[in-house]
Amino acid sequence: MACGGRRPEHGGPPELFYDQNEARKYVRNSRMIDVQSQMAGRALELLYLPEDRPCYLLDVGCGTGLSGDYLSDEGHYWVGIDISSAMLDAALDRDIEGDLLLGDMGQGIPFKPGSFDGCISISAVQWLCNANKKSENPVKRLFCFFSSLYSVLVRGARAVLQVYPENSEQLELIMTQATKAGFTGGMVVDYPNSAKAKKFYLCLFSGISGSSSVLPTGPSDPTDAGEDRQSTFTSDRVSHRIVKRDLARKSRTWVLRKKERRRRQGREVRPDTQYTGRKRKPRF
Repeated sequence: MACGGRRPEHGGPPELFYDQNEARKYVRNSRMIDVQSQMAGRALELLYLPEDRPCYLLDVGCGTGLSGDYLSDEGHYWVGIDISSAMLDAALDRDIEGDLLLGDMGQGIPFKPGSFDGCISISAVQWLCNANKKSENPVKRLFCFFSSLYSVLVRGARAVLQVYPENSEQLELIMTQATKAGFTGGMVVDYPNSAKAKKFYLCLFSGISGSSSVLPTGPSDPTDAGEDRQSTFTSDRVSHRIVKRDLARKSRTWVLRKKERRRRQGREVRPDTQYTGRKRKPRF
């Protein structure tokens, strides 16, 4: 249900806003795809995951699976939940690697306690601040979401939620309910002095203390908004990420790396041949 770097009009429920026409934009619009990948990369950096093993992650408001693609490219397993069936249908058509679940995050995350090593969400949580029905209470829906999210995370795990708040009252509402649910942490703001590049990342810690739970600071130079973002936790992974982003998607090198990653995960993969990653001609 990600917004690809733009604020949607909150004139109706998200399941109606993200219809088939909106889903097509996320599949075909290269700018949306690029912005979504950048925000997913930043959220993954802020999760501060171990580098020696793949993790099992939750993507809240997964939409067409663009942020999930980034998680897969980094070698992680993931499950996506979204309220829009049209967006999930588009994700299935794209043959994404993660598992998908149709559901309303405002009614809670329906998984067993301690199921996930981390959670990301791109441009979704702000929808909970709006009451689209008389029976909907934003405060209760936010608390239900955060309390269930706290439950499904492994103790010590993080959740990084990128949001587009309409005003400071929404930010305070979101933070208050996250704190009541048991989370610690706060808001990381990237490029706070830039109108276009400014991004809010709610960085939450579930039951952990110490140096690893220190809230990072976001980059402040708006001239760097188009460059790869670096987490203050570590810089060891940045060069590797930059190299991967320079690879053309579906190229031979990209395909070979993806196949090798699947082999390491124990999956069955076809052997490499001279035709691997070869572009087919546009004819029958």
